[in-house]
Amino acid sequence: MNDSGGTYVYPAPVRLQLRDDMVDDYMQAAKFLNRSGFDLVSLQHEYGIFGGVAGSHIVELLSRLEMPVVTTLHTVLASPSSDQHDVMSRIIERSSKLVVMSEKGREFLRTSHGVPAHDIDVIAHGIPDFPFLESTGAKQKLGFEGRTVILTFGLLSPSKGIETVIDAMPEIIRSCPTALYVVLGATHPNLLRDQGETYRDSLTARVRAIGVDDHVVFLNQFVDLPTLLDFISMCDVYVTPYLNEAQMTSGTLAYSYGLGKAVVSTPYWHAKELLADERGILVPFGNSDAIGKEISALLVNDVRRHAMRKRAYAASRSMTWPQAARAYLTTFEAVLRPTIIGPIDPSDRRGPRPRQPSLPEIRTDHLLSMCDSTGLLQHAVHGIPDRSHGYCVDDNARALLLASSLAGAGETRLPEMLTTRFAAFVQHAWNPDTQRFRNFMSYDRRWLEDQGSEDSHGRTLWALAVCATNDADRARRTWAKTLFKAALPPVEAFTSPRAWAFTLLALDAYCPSAVDDVSANRMRAVLADRLMTALAVKRAGGWVWFEDVLAYDNARLPQALIQTAATTGTTRYAVAGLRSLRWLMSQQTAPSGHFRPVGSDSFGRRNRPPQAFDQQPVEAAATISACLAAARLDKQSDWPRTAMSAFDWFLGKNDLRVSLVDPETGACMDGLHSDRPNENRGAESVVSYLLGLVEMRRHAEISANVDRVRPPSSLALSA
Repeated sequence: MNDSGGTYVYPAPVRLQLRDDMVDDYMQAAKFLNRSGFDLVSLQHEYGIFGGVAGSHIVELLSRLEMPVVTTLHTVLASPSSDQHDVMSRIIERSSKLVVMSEKGREFLRTSHGVPAHDIDVIAHGIPDFPFLESTGAKQKLGFEGRTVILTFGLLSPSKGIETVIDAMPEIIRSCPTALYVVLGATHPNLLRDQGETYRDSLTARVRAIGVDDHVVFLNQFVDLPTLLDFISMCDVYVTPYLNEAQMTSGTLAYSYGLGKAVVSTPYWHAKELLADERGILVPFGNSDAIGKEISALLVNDVRRHAMRKRAYAASRSMTWPQAARAYLTTFEAVLRPTIIGPIDPSDRRGPRPRQPSLPEIRTDHLLSMCDSTGLLQHAVHGIPDRSHGYCVDDNARALLLASSLAGAGETRLPEMLTTRFAAFVQHAWNPDTQRFRNFMSYDRRWLEDQGSEDSHGRTLWALAVCATNDADRARRTWAKTLFKAALPPVEAFTSPRAWAFTLLALDAYCPSAVDDVSANRMRAVLADRLMTALAVKRAGGWVWFEDVLAYDNARLPQALIQTAATTGTTRYAVAGLRSLRWLMSQQTAPSGHFRPVGSDSFGRRNRPPQAFDQQPVEAAATISACLAAARLDKQSDWPRTAMSAFDWFLGKNDLRVSLVDPETGACMDGLHSDRPNENRGAESVVSYLLGLVEMRRHAEISANVDRVRPPSSLALSA
C-alpha cells in the first residue's frame, strides 16, 4: 500500500502495489487475488492506511473477494465517527473472523459494533523470541558502558510525551547520577513533511534550558531489528509516556516488555493490560513528578527491578512471533475448516441443526508407542516413553475404556493383543485380599501398594462396565462383567465424590443390560443421592458445586447425575446435574469466550474461582463428555457448541493459542503452563484426547444421520 505520490522498492514477495487514493487499484487488487487461487486474505487494518473517507476504499476490495477474509484491527475506537462506524461495519460484515490485540479491543468491538464474542480472536502483538539478558553486554557494544539507561524508541511526535520524561530528569539524576535518557527514532514522516523538525528542536531546547544536556541523548535514525534489540537490551528502564489513553496497541511497549525490561508507562489501554499484576508501573498522564519518582525508585532498587523484569518476561512467552504465527494459523484453519451440514430431524420443527465442524481422524500411533508387554506406561519425556515411572491402573483402565469406546462407536479398533493387555493389567491390579484395585506398579512389575485410591477404583469399574457392554470379544465381555460385580460392593463405603461419579457412569453402562441386578440398581440410587446431598450441603451463594474446592476431572460429577437422570427418568438428578454443569462452564470460559479448564493451581483453594494454570487434557475430555451428555438430555440449549469449544482447546483455541495434538500420530501434550505448553506426551493426555475425539466424532455422526429420529426427552426440566 503506497501513500499518495510515494514510490518504493519492494522485495520479490511483493507482487502488487496499490496507490492509497486510487480506488481502481483496489478493484484490480481484488481481481488479482481472485485469479491467483489464494485460500484466504489477511487484512491488517489501521485508520489512515487506506484511501477514501475513513479508509472506505478498502471495502471496494473486500466486497469483490471470492475467499474468506480475516481482519486484524490495529485500532478499535470507543467512539467512532459516523463515517468510521459505517466503514468498520462494512469491514466486519465482510470478515469471517476479527483479530484484535487486546481485551479492550474485543470489548469495544462488542459494545460499539455488536460483534459476537465467538467472531473475535485476541492475538497479542508479536515480539521477538529474545533471551533474558542483563544490560551490560549491549551497553558495551553501543558505547553506553557505565551509564544507567532509560529508553524510549519509536517515531517522534508530540503525542509521545517525551517532554514529561525530560522534565523528570533532574529528580532522577539526584537519585541516580549516572542516569541517561536515550530517545531513539526518527521524526514521524507526516510531522516531518508538515512541520519539519520543530518538535525535536523544542525538545532539545528544553533539555538545555533545564541543564540536563549530559543526561539526554536524541538518536534521530531508523534502525534495523538487530540494532533495535540491542538498544532495548541495554536499557535499565523503558518508558512510554504517551499523553492519552486511546492507544490500543503499542509495538514499542510489546517489544520492551517481551525482552524483560522494567517498564514505566502512562495508563493507555495497551499498557494497562500488559503491565497489570506488578509486571510494570503505571503513572498519570503528563505527570513529570510521578514519572521521576517511579523511575528513580526502580533505578536504586535492583531487587524490585529484576523481579519486575522476570514477571514481564515470563508472562510474555505466549507473545513471541512463533506463538503469534501459530495463533494466526489456528484462526485461519478454523475459518477454512470444512463443515458438515446436519440434516433436519423430522420431529424437530426448530429448523436445521447447527453445522457440525469436521474433526480429525483417529490416530493411535503414539498410544501404541507408549505400550509394552505389561501395559500402558504412565509418562513420557517429550514423545519418548519414560520407564522410570512405570504403570498405573488409572491409565490402563482409561485405555481399556478407549478400546471399548472405539468398538462401540464403530471406529477402527485397537489391536486385539493390546486390548487384551489392558484387560490383563486391570485383572492383575485386582487384590482379592483387600477387595480393591492396586494402582501404581514399577517398571519391574512390582506393585507399590496393596490398594489404590477410591478414585482409581471407581474409574476402573467404569472401564469394566463399558467393556462388558461394548467390547467386540464375547469372552472379554464376560470377564469384565464378572470382575465388575466383584469390585462393586466396596464402593458403598467410599467417601470420594469422584469415585461415586465414576461408579455412576459405570452403572449407567452396566444397568441397562442387567435390569435384574437389584444390588447394582440400589447402588446407583445410593450414589446419586449422595451426590445430590453433597451439592445441597456445599452450595452457598454463587458456589454451585459438590465440594468446596475445584479439583481434577470436575465435569464427571455433573455428567454422572445427567446420565443417571437420562436412564432412570429422575428429573431432580437432571436439574441438579445441568445446573452444576452450567456453573462449572461459567468458571471454565475465558472472557474472550474460549474454553479455559480449571488449572491444577486451583487445587485446595476453598470456594474461590479457579486459577488458569496448569491446564490439563483430562479436564477437556471430561467437559466434552459432560456437555454431550447434557445435549442428549437438554435439547433446547447449546451444549454441542460448548463441547466443541472444549475440544477446540486441544486444537489451539486456548490461552496460549497452541495446538496440543499431532494429528498424524495422535500424540497430545500434557497441558499448558502459564508461559508454554508442557512438551511431554504422557498416557493420560493421549487417552484423554482420543476419548474426547471419539465422542465428538460419534456425536457428529449421529447428528448427520438423516435416518435417525431422536425421541423427545421424557423429563420436564426447569432452570
